Amino acid sequence: MVGQARPPISPDQVQIYLHPPTNKYSEIALLDTSGRGSFAITAQGKTNVVMERLKAEAAKLGANGILLEGVGDQAGGSVGTGYATASGHSAFGFGSSATVFHKKGDGLAIYVEPD
Repeated sequence: MVGQARPPISPDQVQIYLHPPTNKYSEIALLDTSGRGSFAITAQGKTNVVMERLKAEAAKLGANGILLEGVGDQAGGSVGTGYATASGHSAFGFGSSATVFHKKGDGLAIYVEPD
């Protein structure tokens, strides 16, 4: 928290800003979330999950806006597999692994004064 929370609102009322709004606004909190645990497959789907989670967090604090600081990839672990056989004194093995990435988003929850 960097400011005063307000009564909660609906996430549908939260607007995303790429640049500071022209109206006067007050800062409420720094937000940080990820798409971890979602079932989204595409990059856009994962980004949408992050945006919806940011809006939900902001709405709980009564923020009607988010000044978006960024959305990117975050390494979330790896998946590996291996196979080996042995006969006599020789052995053969094969292994592979891949890093799993999640989308991550950061923003500043703000309350924008109405016109």
